[in-house]
Amino acid sequence: MQINYEIIDTPAKLKHIVKHLETVKTVAVDLEADSMYHYKEKVCLLQISTRYQNALIDPLAVNDLSPLAPLFGDNSVKKIFHGSDYDIRSLHRDFKLEINNLFDTQLASMFLGCRQTGLSAVVKKHFNIILEKKFQKKDWSVRPLPENMMRYAASDTIHLIPLAEILIQELQKQKRLDWVREECQYLSCMRYPPVNNDPLFIKFKGAGRLNSQRLNVLEALLQLRDRIAAGKDRPVFKIFNNRALMEIAYMQPTSVPQLVKMNVISSRQINMYANAIIKDVKSAMQTPSHKLPSFPFRKTSPISQRVHQRIDALKIWRNLKAQHLNLDPGLVCSKSLMTAIARRKIRTPQDLHTIAQMHKWRVQAFGDEITGILQKYIPRTC
Repeated sequence: MQINYEIIDTPAKLKHIVKHLETVKTVAVDLEADSMYHYKEKVCLLQISTRYQNALIDPLAVNDLSPLAPLFGDNSVKKIFHGSDYDIRSLHRDFKLEINNLFDTQLASMFLGCRQTGLSAVVKKHFNIILEKKFQKKDWSVRPLPENMMRYAASDTIHLIPLAEILIQELQKQKRLDWVREECQYLSCMRYPPVNNDPLFIKFKGAGRLNSQRLNVLEALLQLRDRIAAGKDRPVFKIFNNRALMEIAYMQPTSVPQLVKMNVISSRQINMYANAIIKDVKSAMQTPSHKLPSFPFRKTSPISQRVHQRIDALKIWRNLKAQHLNLDPGLVCSKSLMTAIARRKIRTPQDLHTIAQMHKWRVQAFGDEITGILQKYIPRTC
């Protein structure tokens, strides 16, 4: 398939394409990043398609993308993404770009009951076109980008406008378009959390199972890995994998032979990092007990038998409703949302609006049914 596109790699070219974008009411957007290859990921390519033109904007050559801000913020222009969560967060993180009037074709597909919602699967289903996948994990920070990679990038957006039109029609028929619009509005507000000084083990899976001394060793190892990754400009997982760090934190080797015997890192890693690992393990083990960290478990109030009964009743209803609507049960009502509902004294559908996760469309679509279920478990004296 022949794909025509324009490379935008100068401020003048960006200004020119923005003038064209100001004349349209719908744009399709995607991006490529380099998270597999660098310590700090960044957006390396921004693809924008209209009905008449395809632009590949190079933010490594044009680092000021603020001319796009009015377009992305314009509520009268529909921005079509497929799987927008990561893209929305990344565009705001790197360029402070905010997206209004978002339509996510992956989310729309999910609300139409599709089980395979990747872009390739959806495009194959609706247009019988097979998209290439072989460049998904390539290093998009390489310059110059090969021609085949640029064609691949352009192919990710050229189908989104006609795809959105099809999905919108189907959603209207099933009276679910407002559901998707509201979810897209929430999606458009997604942001990466601000950088803080919390210990690295906070986000490390399994750290909560370690005692204080092992947790301290783990933190030292995580800090070591982070320093090495930053110095080499490589992702942290390419320095040591998580399993290896957990094993070392648990066993606490105090000599290189002990570390070698564990057989959790390669001989190359031993040669490069063994001394640093042992040094940091020993140092962490010498930390006084009163300075050792503890894992900050979230305090949750115990769930009463009555609340458990409500959750079970909601789950039965949710699964039947999802089957009837041909939707994934999590879209109808997630586990966390069911728990939040069950903990409240819900007497009317309006009471459901106090639960942030509920969203207006769920109250309108399911509020009466949920309230009816919960009434059976609310004591008359309350």
